[in-house]
Amino acid sequence: MKSRLIRALSLPAGLAMASALAVVPNAVAADAPVATDGPQLSYVVNVRPGQGNAAGIRQAIGKAGGSVVIAYDKIGVLVVHSKNPDFARTIRTAHGVESAGATRTAPLAAQSSDDIATEKVLTAAEAEKAAAAATSAQDPLEPLQWDLPAIKADRAHEKSLGSSKVTVGVLDSGVDDTHPDIAPNFDRQASASCLGGVPVQKDNAWRPVAGESDHGMHVAGTIAAAKNGVGVTGVAPGVKVASLKVAEPATGMYYTEAVVCGFMWAADHGVDVTNSSYYTDPWLFNCKTDADQKALVTAVTRATQYAERKGAVNVAAAGNAETDLAQDQIVDDSSPDDTNPVTRTINTKDCFDIPSQLPGVVTVSATGAKGIKASYSNWGKNVVDIAAPGGDSTAYQTPAPPATSGLILSTLPGGKYGYKAGTSMASPHVAGVAALIKSTHLHASAAQVKALLYGEADATPCTDPYDIDGDGTVDAVCVGSKNKNSFYGSGTADALDAVTK
Repeated sequence: MKSRLIRALSLPAGLAMASALAVVPNAVAADAPVATDGPQLSYVVNVRPGQGNAAGIRQAIGKAGGSVVIAYDKIGVLVVHSKNPDFARTIRTAHGVESAGATRTAPLAAQSSDDIATEKVLTAAEAEKAAAAATSAQDPLEPLQWDLPAIKADRAHEKSLGSSKVTVGVLDSGVDDTHPDIAPNFDRQASASCLGGVPVQKDNAWRPVAGESDHGMHVAGTIAAAKNGVGVTGVAPGVKVASLKVAEPATGMYYTEAVVCGFMWAADHGVDVTNSSYYTDPWLFNCKTDADQKALVTAVTRATQYAERKGAVNVAAAGNAETDLAQDQIVDDSSPDDTNPVTRTINTKDCFDIPSQLPGVVTVSATGAKGIKASYSNWGKNVVDIAAPGGDSTAYQTPAPPATSGLILSTLPGGKYGYKAGTSMASPHVAGVAALIKSTHLHASAAQVKALLYGEADATPCTDPYDIDGDGTVDAVCVGSKNKNSFYGSGTADALDAVTK
């Protein structure tokens, strides 16, 4: 298990193309032979916006041994495939190219997986016991959802469930829209698969298939599981949820081209809030001092900023490595995670977790059932913006009855329910609160929604000392004021204020 993973950390108990896109034919054949004996890799090539389909750019890509897969011309990002091992270095010298880099270190047909399973699927006996404890105002499994009262979502639902005019896009491993708790709120028009960087809606491509990760499905339920007398309740059970499938089925990897596609599709299809409970593979941190990684940072930054300009609030998980992201240097021994990791010391002024550390993105840390930072959650002054329940080991933070697990209960494919924990689970709580704010203020800009999100958060002072396992040793140091600190940012998300202020 890789504890640094954002996409899924489980703690054991104890096509319609958007008008913004242009799919272009293969580039012009090279005048001189170029090497084609390397593995086929995917690249992003960044040019000035509006120049993605320029003849000179396409010709240069062809001469360097590349084929354009798709051009996101509004932001000047092209997805290119090439078997030329020297493609990136060569194309970076071409006139009009601002940066370029490989999005992966493994060939396009990589077949490894590091997705982590759920702690467990809820049993029938557990479900029956929970239903017996539910009030008439609760869905049957809601008594197990300690996370809802932790952010006052249960009280918020007495005022508003959110607006069906608001859509949250889940950039993840896919959403099963046939699930009884998801089907009432699913937005098919805003959903697509973005695998390979090209959006596809045909054949319900946004769904996870058998054997794929259930991570995105869990995230979707936390955001918008319907309050319909079935199963669990989402933070914003009246809003719509869309699936932007960006995690590769065979590998569980979230590569740059798919992530860019996800944000662009969301932006051009009216998505109001996006949730990203992952980091962009294969680098835990992408360093601007590296030519390849710099190109990935640029591409995803352009996509997130385009989405925000179109009105979307982008929310992302801070990560699960128990790391202070504000310290000057961090040792990363897990990258690249699609081939052979190497140990490197990164400078945090030049290296970033993307998308969570990009400008404008809401970065979320995780809390447990006692309302303090979860044992695994990253933190960092001026890095973490806000906190929300992500769950923790029951041994560290035990919920009040009738809840029985310190993890987060949500939807799984095939009509099932199960537990997970991680900042992956905290981020959708914040996305749900942002959706409630947008529902209350339908004409608010992304900047205005974020200002309300932070302003309405419950001030949460530093946990000092922070000794999560009670062994007498301080496990992390929180710095800052009650209203702004490294553990909780502006505080804990507040769903009640989202619908009343």
